[in-house]
Amino acid sequence: MIETDQPDPNETPQWFCVRAKPKAEHLAAMHLRQLGADSPLEVFCPRIRFRRPTRRGPRIFCEALFPGYLFARFTLQHQLRAVTYCSAVTGVLQFGGNYPVVPPEFVEALRTEMDDDEVCQVQAELEEGQDIEIGDGPLRGFAGRVLQVHSGRDRVRVLLEFLGREQTVDVEAWKVAGKVQPRRRFSA
Repeated sequence: MIETDQPDPNETPQWFCVRAKPKAEHLAAMHLRQLGADSPLEVFCPRIRFRRPTRRGPRIFCEALFPGYLFARFTLQHQLRAVTYCSAVTGVLQFGGNYPVVPPEFVEALRTEMDDDEVCQVQAELEEGQDIEIGDGPLRGFAGRVLQVHSGRDRVRVLLEFLGREQTVDVEAWKVAGKVQPRRRFSA
């Protein structure tokens, strides 16, 4: 057997990708942090916060950046069983019995983008000429094109096809639901 100065990878804490129950990534992170109180275990669960139109008006949503996954730094040999059987965790990502290590540079790069709560605020930026769909209000479901973004007023001017002709309307920006494929026009 050849002796090396390299530490055993199973004996040193490394970052792994942990699978969580759907929509319960934050709960898995909380339980893993409690588990880490007794032994060295670090958890990173990046999330995004965004505004989405609903029938009751705009609502703020907070979801996992990687749905169903989070990152944990632990010693594979000593803590795998405890991590795997932690509440809200369904397992540690593996391929053919091998547990891939997440590079620490990747986790650090993600951390620099997040705030202290591991949350990144996402703002939908609308641009002139962008194809959109109205997501709320009496024009809900109509597709159109952004003509002008009113700065500081959270409103956009949209060109819609309505009753056989093109109309311009001003709409609150939060009612605009992202990009869509432009509707095809069929000639009669």
